[in-house]
Amino acid sequence: MIKVENLSYSFPQKDLYNSISFTLEDGDHCAFIGTSGSGKSTLIDILMDPERYMFDGKLEISPDCRIGYVSQFSQLDKTIDMTVFEYIAQDFMKLQNELTSICTEMETTTDMDAMLEKYQVTLDAFQAIGGDDFESNITKKLNLINLSKHEDLLVSKLSGGEFKLIQVIKEMLTSPDLMIMDEPDVFLDFENLNSLKNLINSHKGILLIISHNRYLLNHCFNKILHLENMELQEFNGNYIDYNFSLLQKKIELQELAIADTLEIERNELLINKLRSTATFITEASKGKSLKARVKIQERLEARRIKAPFVDIKQPVIDLNTDHALEETIALKVNNYSVSFQDLLLDQVNFEIKSTDKVALIGANGTGKTTLLREIYENNQASIEINEGVEVAFLSQQQGEMLNESNTILEEFFEAGFHTSKEIKSHLLNYGFEEELMNQKIGSLSGGEKNMLQLAKISASNANLLLLDEPTSHLDTYSQLALEKAIKNYNGAVLMISHDFYSIVNCMDYVLIIEDKTIRKMSMRKFRKMIYANHFDKDYLEMEQKKKAVETKIELALKDMNFALAKVLSEELEELIELL
Repeated sequence: MIKVENLSYSFPQKDLYNSISFTLEDGDHCAFIGTSGSGKSTLIDILMDPERYMFDGKLEISPDCRIGYVSQFSQLDKTIDMTVFEYIAQDFMKLQNELTSICTEMETTTDMDAMLEKYQVTLDAFQAIGGDDFESNITKKLNLINLSKHEDLLVSKLSGGEFKLIQVIKEMLTSPDLMIMDEPDVFLDFENLNSLKNLINSHKGILLIISHNRYLLNHCFNKILHLENMELQEFNGNYIDYNFSLLQKKIELQELAIADTLEIERNELLINKLRSTATFITEASKGKSLKARVKIQERLEARRIKAPFVDIKQPVIDLNTDHALEETIALKVNNYSVSFQDLLLDQVNFEIKSTDKVALIGANGTGKTTLLREIYENNQASIEINEGVEVAFLSQQQGEMLNESNTILEEFFEAGFHTSKEIKSHLLNYGFEEELMNQKIGSLSGGEKNMLQLAKISASNANLLLLDEPTSHLDTYSQLALEKAIKNYNGAVLMISHDFYSIVNCMDYVLIIEDKTIRKMSMRKFRKMIYANHFDKDYLEMEQKKKAVETKIELALKDMNFALAKVLSEELEELIELL
């Protein structure tokens, strides 16, 4: 068991946690969620290496607790000269070789007791990580994710998504007491995401996974840790039930908060009346009554409803442009081909109209990002961009579009803003408070960097947006805000995405890469393809109905119509049961 009690921690620029507590026990598959920049990755760093951090509170974790870790930033090293099997088996083979070496030494040693002890220690280490069955376990895991055919393939030949899955297997197979993964889903294609889901659900130990991926959140976890506004909520149950309980709490707390406010206002009127009377009448009883009322007011204020998980700051993203085009062809690609060591795309042809919202999909490593970048650079004869089109690009390699050595203020002055006030006003909608303005971009979380890219794009007034995995690293609140912004955008969008929900919620059609070419696919066919491979029938429609009812509840709460909110909550519960 891992136990955290009343842990508080601050950076110089901001406070991260205020007396947070939680436990992780055997069987917990825990999703760790929260808005971008709330301190999730830092908390994982503290768990992994508490000696590096000066924090208040208590962290109970056994000194011999073995932690497996998969980083969100791990990249495939093309120089790795070993097979997939050898890469996964490295820890096992190292100990196996040590055992063989010790046996050889035993043949000539004069100190057999020392050698036997050394052998036993190494054997215990080998058995502790499941060494007795490691070969068959590797094969089973590769079968589970449909990569058994890659067992003898060089690691350098894998796609980035396949390599991420191999890393997950490598860590899981050493039987860690606690397995931690920081956004392992980032940039995974549909097939690899499904494989990651299977790996997570097959794991027997404790899991702690930072994720904003709605597919994984809905299908993988039995516990939720939600970090928000420096506080943490622990929920035993799945993500769908957690969201429902959060919405019910919101209904209940807003009703109580309004009752509190009315009581405070009534009491304030009485205090003002007593003060006014005390000005003319100097009776001791009047003074006592006034003091009593002031004390009541202090108690009312102190107990006032506080709801850190209800008051979540959702960004407001506005991508609309003043340079919207009449319906015309914004982008034309004619006989485009690209290759590196191998041919990726061959004789590709498509066009995008000035208000089309298009998803570009395909397996990892099929050339999507290369195509998007070459459209942005616009120096290929096979790519034609309408002369009235202004292009903006969001890169999955965030340092490509942001200078990470700049402060946020410096970045936006360079982007054409004239005053600090103008920058602060613009960025407030994107979740950046004034105290962050002088923070270096390189120190921000992945989600915050993507929000900065979106803030720059919204200020660029572009009428063609090229978005490479824009929902990666974004928390679910920001993902929903981006979907709404794309849907309302009055220009054209070409978006690489592996997010089922974003594609279904705001795209007009799909361009799919298959067999080194690109073909157009209707949303109806895309849904059908996704259902066949990933979802039960009507799952996405049910998800959309659920979201629509949640939106109606939010509107009812805005109007303080609690009776309607409660009726809608019952309707939502029925939908959740169907899901």
